[in-house]
Amino acid sequence: METTPPAAGPPASPVPSLASKVLSVRAVGTTAVLAELSGLPDVLALQALLLAQPLPGQVDVLAAAETVLVMADSPRSARSMPELLLAMDLTVRVRAEGRLVTIDAVYDGEDLAEVGRLTGLGPDGVVAAHTGQVWTVAFGGFAPGFGYMVGENQKLDVPRRSSPRTVVPAGSVALAGNYSAVYPRQSPGGWQLIGRTAAHMWDLGREQPALAAPGDRVQFRSVRELVEVAAPAAQGDDARVPGVVSGLRILSPGLQSLVQDLGRPGHTGLGVGAAGALDRSSLRRANRLVGNPPSAAGVETVAGGLQVQAVGDQILAVTGAPGQLTLTQSVGDEDNPDVYLERNIAAAEPFALLDGQVLTVGAPQQGFRSYLALLGGVAAEEVLGSRSTDTLSRLGPAPLQAGDIVATGNAAVSGTVSSPELQPGFPGQGVTVLDVVPGPREDWFDAAEVESFYSQEWEVTPRSNRVGMRLAGKALRRSREGELPSEGTVSGALQVPPEGMPVLFLADHPVSGGYPVIGVVVDHQLDLAGQVPIGARIRFRRVEGAG
Repeated sequence: METTPPAAGPPASPVPSLASKVLSVRAVGTTAVLAELSGLPDVLALQALLLAQPLPGQVDVLAAAETVLVMADSPRSARSMPELLLAMDLTVRVRAEGRLVTIDAVYDGEDLAEVGRLTGLGPDGVVAAHTGQVWTVAFGGFAPGFGYMVGENQKLDVPRRSSPRTVVPAGSVALAGNYSAVYPRQSPGGWQLIGRTAAHMWDLGREQPALAAPGDRVQFRSVRELVEVAAPAAQGDDARVPGVVSGLRILSPGLQSLVQDLGRPGHTGLGVGAAGALDRSSLRRANRLVGNPPSAAGVETVAGGLQVQAVGDQILAVTGAPGQLTLTQSVGDEDNPDVYLERNIAAAEPFALLDGQVLTVGAPQQGFRSYLALLGGVAAEEVLGSRSTDTLSRLGPAPLQAGDIVATGNAAVSGTVSSPELQPGFPGQGVTVLDVVPGPREDWFDAAEVESFYSQEWEVTPRSNRVGMRLAGKALRRSREGELPSEGTVSGALQVPPEGMPVLFLADHPVSGGYPVIGVVVDHQLDLAGQVPIGARIRFRRVEGAG
């Protein structure tokens, strides 16, 4: 693998037509908009303009095949964006070429012969066509380091496999439609495999983790054998710190306990979502109680069962889903060692957990997720500016396990704890009402199906997780055939797969998807959505332009 620095000059990607404009702009919830364009050349032109000259309040930009998703810092900023986008002249050239990356590949993929048949080029012709052009990374994909690359011609335009593979090896060189890509890690996939490479497409040890980021150019080079490069050392995958002398020892993680802060926005172009606490207000409250900044990392735990022991004296607070909090202290002696003193601790109130004492978080009576903050925060390693665990992208600390020691950080902003606070109510097993604005693809459903979506109660199934809340009810039927080209999406989006059961995207959702979004939960109710327990029911209430 070789990398050449950026060169001045026009981009290698297709050039937008004269007088190119944004065709339309659709709201995606209350803090994002989706610009629709006539094709990939205009997509790349708009992406370049927005990266060079961000709109007021712009937080992130995600290009896709025919759209560009623009994320804003507030509903007010989002409402101002459509007029600005529609006025932009996409013929303006603002960006030089990216780096030129050379990737060595052995062309022996399982689908090479089939691609040769589909294109009429034969296997050797496929290799010649793939290596004989420079590919440009247009946008990121479903995993960190997966880049959709567009070529200089249409010779290798082939369909996806009719039956996707359950396992595609890391380093597989693949084709689908008019795109090429390299799988950065082992995963399922339906692309046509034509070769393999030893290049590491994603390495957190590099200044730019993605070997080929959007805007970069890629030249594939055919070789007979690969030189294996040592896999990059894992980074940010552990909350434990060698030689730690202060923190919390995990005696039991319960159903799931993760290190979370307020997330890592701004990296969707690399295929990395924001992640972060699902109930942001509860994490902020816990941090405020112990004297930390709002963004300090804490522990998010699901459905109770978390048990921790203090290593050194600690100041803690537990917020979120209310369950019984029990402090246990050994008061035995040599003759009677198994004697313990227990007392209950109030939620949303700072307290001391002295060296050796144990805190047990009981199952919540309402809600689903509780948040544990300790004075100084959690001292996990930052990955792309955040200590959050992203369960989909596999970034950040590993899920906590018994025996782990969560180290105390130095995030405290004051030596003074706050007074106890009142918490809001949390969802129970009844019906939770969530406000929803119409989604960018509501027009994929007729009026009767839209009415069905809003009128019925949806049950939260056990298949739900931090990626998305999978719902069960009367299936929704689309009024259109086929599938959408993949486009950017946001937390709170309600995608409807072909079987008709909506999925409510949460913090670890993929950055893009190909299913129509019928609605989007308003941003200020995402914390509430993250607290709805398994088995509870949700009713969606339509609102127009809330926020």
